[in-house]
Amino acid sequence: MAVPHSAGTLRRDGRRSFAPGFAAAWGLALLLLATSSGAQNPSPAPVSPPGEAKQTSSTAAREETPPSAASRVRVHVEVVNVPVTVVDKRGRPVIDLNKEDFEVFEDGVLQTIRYFSREVRQPLRIGLILDTSNSARRALQFEKDAASEFVFNMLQGRSSKNQIFLQTYDATSSIIQDFTNDPEMLNEKIRALKAGGGKALYDAIFFACKEKMLNAGPPENNRRVLVLVSDGRDVQSERTLEEALSMARRAETLIYTLGYTAYGFDNPGDKTLDEISAATGGASFFPLEESPGADLGTGYLSHGQIGDTSQNKGLGAETGIYSATRLMQLADSLDAIGRELNEQYSIGYTPRNNKIDGTFRTIRVEARRKGLTLRAKPGYFAANE
Repeated sequence: MAVPHSAGTLRRDGRRSFAPGFAAAWGLALLLLATSSGAQNPSPAPVSPPGEAKQTSSTAAREETPPSAASRVRVHVEVVNVPVTVVDKRGRPVIDLNKEDFEVFEDGVLQTIRYFSREVRQPLRIGLILDTSNSARRALQFEKDAASEFVFNMLQGRSSKNQIFLQTYDATSSIIQDFTNDPEMLNEKIRALKAGGGKALYDAIFFACKEKMLNAGPPENNRRVLVLVSDGRDVQSERTLEEALSMARRAETLIYTLGYTAYGFDNPGDKTLDEISAATGGASFFPLEESPGADLGTGYLSHGQIGDTSQNKGLGAETGIYSATRLMQLADSLDAIGRELNEQYSIGYTPRNNKIDGTFRTIRVEARRKGLTLRAKPGYFAANE
């Protein structure tokens, strides 16, 4: 609508001043225009006071978006995974059992097995811990040779889903190689090991479980195992054996121990190795405890048998026969551990006690078939990761 210049007078500030009558007419025109626009939009949105509009907007948001995390109802369903090793009286893996052949107890209460497998197993996360203290100096070369063979057997090429880390201990613990599935890399690090001083076994176990196993991913996605080659003696750990075992249970880690003390030597540490493996669901091996044959020429002798003889001197290494026997025994024991780990059953159950209260729940697995030995983790802590 054009406004004629005569409708008002021009003020000194440049603005036009309208006469009162014309202002009323102009207001009427605007009212008619608004009425016409309303006819074309019969359902305009109502105009509300600012406070009320804010309340309406909040209500719409509650209807269109999911509830906040604080108001959601969470249902916690946890499956406890239990890798189980079964061997016969001769120590050979038994691999023909079915779900019905097992019973699982948590804190003495029978559980319902929901998942069972003897073919699909979670990848292994293995910590290989070698004693490099002064007392292990004579056995170190045998340890290294046997460890190299164990690494190649467990990884079987770089495509393996298993991973191994290498740790040594003397006065302190050292991670020589982090988790890897590269056997050549591990073998290179193993070959370069040298003996040092001191002996802190319990610290080594505590360190491996806390720093590596607890950070190895959810326990339901892998199997955690420490393989410890040691004489079982500890002279300077800051941690106690009980603390080391508690950390192993918290990390849900099985510990296999391999003692290298030769026949005829009295070693109190063997009992410690037995205790470590039994408390964590692993097994202990003492390959050099086998008694020697009647032929003294084999060199498989010790001072506890006939004293210091030419065959016994230097552990009989000058004949070459003792060395070969010792290496073969250590390698066979590590191979037996590898077979056990590759032939485990996987059992899963949902606990009848579903409280997440941080307590330790004991696990016991039994087989209905007689004459078998079962190995499984002794329990778990009912706590969020």
